Amino acid sequence: MSSPFPEIYLVRHGETEWSLSGRHTGRSDIPLTANGEAAAGKLTERLAGLSFSAVWSSPSERARKTCALAGFGSGAVIKGDLAEWNYGAYEGITTKEILAGRPGWQLFRDGCPSGETAADVGARADAVIDALRAEAATILIFSSSHFLRVLAARWLGLPPQDGARFVLDTTSISVLGYEHDLSEPVIRRWNQR
Repeated sequence: MSSPFPEIYLVRHGETEWSLSGRHTGRSDIPLTANGEAAAGKLTERLAGLSFSAVWSSPSERARKTCALAGFGSGAVIKGDLAEWNYGAYEGITTKEILAGRPGWQLFRDGCPSGETAADVGARADAVIDALRAEAATILIFSSSHFLRVLAARWLGLPPQDGARFVLDTTSISVLGYEHDLSEPVIRRWNQR
């Protein structure tokens, strides 16, 4: 179903060893696995026939490599605000390991010591949304799961903590857009594999 309004295509990066094992990967540059590279290469056919006014990528190696393997690397603009959540002291640690030392912890509610809170990530997402709305064009974005989940929540006007309600698989494609007019932001498609 096409829309007469701008659409924002969100692509989560391909699989890494840390995404596969559930380790929080914020600012560490972990390369794509062979499976992650193969899935990223298939994005070319999945995005075939679509036209984008701009391509934006997180500065992470995994997002930039996914973008390049999808065929969009040469025109991509790196945007620092698209970086994944800064997990601080929880970088490289699984949720299970965190819960062993901090029972009941939830990323979207509690944030990370020496890292970001949901409000911090939400402020970056708001800056991206302001830039997207100023462009008023169809744009392709490559980034990471938790940041994109907060971006989707903020797109809808929800608090950043509500990003917890959205799940994204590696190399999934999601589409943000509008319904009847530009005052009605919606999620048009989510987590397509």
